[in-house]
Amino acid sequence: MPLQNDTTPRSGPLAGLKVIDLTHVMAGPTCTLMLADMGADVIKIEKWPNGDDTRHSVPPKIGDEAASFLMMNRNKRGIVLDLKTAGGKEVLRRLISGADVLVENFAPGAMERLGFGYEELHRNFPALIYCSLSGFGRTGPYRHRRGFDLVAQAMSGIMSFTGERPDGPPVKCGPPLSDITAGLLASMGILAAYSHRLKTGEGQWVETSLYEAALVQTYWQSTIALASNVAPRAMGSAHPLNAPYQAFEASDGWLVVGGANKKHWLLMLEALGALELASDPRFVNGSDRMANLKELEAELSARFRKQTRAHWLAALDEKGVPCGPVHDMLEALSDPQTLARDMVVEVEHSTLGPVKTIGLPVKFSATPGKVRSGAPVYGEHTREVLREHGFDQAQIDAFEREGAIVAASAGLKEHVA
Repeated sequence: MPLQNDTTPRSGPLAGLKVIDLTHVMAGPTCTLMLADMGADVIKIEKWPNGDDTRHSVPPKIGDEAASFLMMNRNKRGIVLDLKTAGGKEVLRRLISGADVLVENFAPGAMERLGFGYEELHRNFPALIYCSLSGFGRTGPYRHRRGFDLVAQAMSGIMSFTGERPDGPPVKCGPPLSDITAGLLASMGILAAYSHRLKTGEGQWVETSLYEAALVQTYWQSTIALASNVAPRAMGSAHPLNAPYQAFEASDGWLVVGGANKKHWLLMLEALGALELASDPRFVNGSDRMANLKELEAELSARFRKQTRAHWLAALDEKGVPCGPVHDMLEALSDPQTLARDMVVEVEHSTLGPVKTIGLPVKFSATPGKVRSGAPVYGEHTREVLREHGFDQAQIDAFEREGAIVAASAGLKEHVA
């Protein structure tokens, strides 16, 4: 496994982009993580006294650090400010004056109360791209509500069609779907706004929400609801529009098969030795198979249970039928394809040494991104960042006495951005 630690100048398509990161937990940090992995200089500002909430999302821990914080904040430099102090506000304003992007996911109205709302900053820094992530967005009847992934999954309809059976209880998707999707949408929006700024010099306000991020995950189910006025219900692993496209149990484990179109349907039947089903009037075409899905599942399940998962994967793969094993996370993270794509790498942390993390999912032929540095310890880069922005040692000492900043131990190695 490659050890990725690089103290040379940042590379990647976003090298030179300066980002002020006022986010915490998941959605906002996902956004800034994407930017950092692609080369942006992301300065993560943590609150006093407890820092990002994920520092306390334990177990698990690696050494003294929360594993969740390490995952979401690699490639970022970290400082600690108390924005309720005059000194903290002074430092933040200085940082913003030299930044291209500010990203925040505070509660509605919090940035305005601190004096850093979009309208005020846009007057003073018209080229700044200001990105906000929230539960429900800045307009509409729910704009003042706090947002969480669980709420977004529920209100978007996702929990109504996730689960094993249509009459079962509502089920949340395992990963924080709306958080991660909102972060990806926000990073996309920032890059679109940056493209606009390169042409015009104008900054703007980019915003998205967990609610909208969850809704865009429902394209197929929304299609059905809007076209038929029928709300889709839970179908287990099956697809709402195509069949067979789901998980089946072999004699020793589970696999998934995509045999929905005519070509793959017939090839799958060849692999199963079940060509007689091709002429069964219940399964002739896609609409027939969807109309008789329970009967189709019963016929195919009985056949899949007769052999091992490895047997069926080999037979299906030989025929060119899309298929794969159902992995647990340890299996997924050790899969040869995962490793070949550098999706699990080791990065050097300033106190822990090598730490495993997820790699960059977007590859560039000319300007590759990289996982360069581990997540910062609390206040690791405070002095470094303040010096870069023109504060001298006397000013930094004064800010520390005021409680406006927190800096890690002077003996801790500081990274070069």
